[in-house]
Amino acid sequence: MKKYYISIAIVLVTGCAVFMLSDKKLPEIENTVQAKEQQGTKEENKNEGKIEKPEMLIGTSEEGKEFSYDAAEVARKLRSYDFYRGEEKTVFLTFDDGASTTITPQILKILKEEEVRATFFVIGDTIEKGGERAKALVREIFEQGNAIGNHTYGHNYQYLYPNRTVNVNHFFTDVEKTDKLLKEIIGENFSTRVIRCPGGMMSWKGTKELDDNFIKNNRVSIDWNALSKDAEGKKKNAAQLIENVKETSKDKKMVVLLMHDTYGKEETVKALPSIIRYFKEQGYQFRTLV
Repeated sequence: MKKYYISIAIVLVTGCAVFMLSDKKLPEIENTVQAKEQQGTKEENKNEGKIEKPEMLIGTSEEGKEFSYDAAEVARKLRSYDFYRGEEKTVFLTFDDGASTTITPQILKILKEEEVRATFFVIGDTIEKGGERAKALVREIFEQGNAIGNHTYGHNYQYLYPNRTVNVNHFFTDVEKTDKLLKEIIGENFSTRVIRCPGGMMSWKGTKELDDNFIKNNRVSIDWNALSKDAEGKKKNAAQLIENVKETSKDKKMVVLLMHDTYGKEETVKALPSIIRYFKEQGYQFRTLV
């Protein structure tokens, strides 16, 4: 019996102590809670009406990032001819001069069927002349997980390269017009840092100032090291285009393949499935340039 009363006493004393402590601290706790609630209300009021800034999309969609590759590293390898080495075989399918309302849709269909992605170097003037259909194709290029590069606005050699020498002011005026157009089509959060000079940067004089400007503004110029020759010399059939691709890409671990999706390139469309299957059989991974 004695032990029983001692236990009760401890409980009562402890309970009393807890009660007294709680009673003493209650106003302070209430004040703290009220202060936090007021602070939360202030933060809510402060943020009310604000729209979260969308994530910047550089060259490709969020889904397309899975297939992307650093264009600056590719440019370095192209300049130094360092594309015969490496453990992994990589191919970059690139299409210039679109988006066309006749050829681009067929190429997109093939890419989707083959489950590969490519990089499209688009021309602003070609897009605008194609109207809403061409603009819709640009969005489809993007939404399909392909990459988009800037191929200037007018692709006019005389304007861009008078006397075969780069006019830097003209060049970037043209580039900025296409940049603006792409934002209007895809969204303000889209930009691309990848540029392909019409005719290739390797073809012109006075490119140092242009290259310095690229570096300063985090731009990358991408030429190519293999091609189907679908824009060179006499018109070629699909079989000839395929052979040109095999010949010009031979023994290269990294291939940047030049093709075109502008009007009149029906033979390129016919050749494309075989070109893709050839690289698959050779063990190449398909990537895009961003």
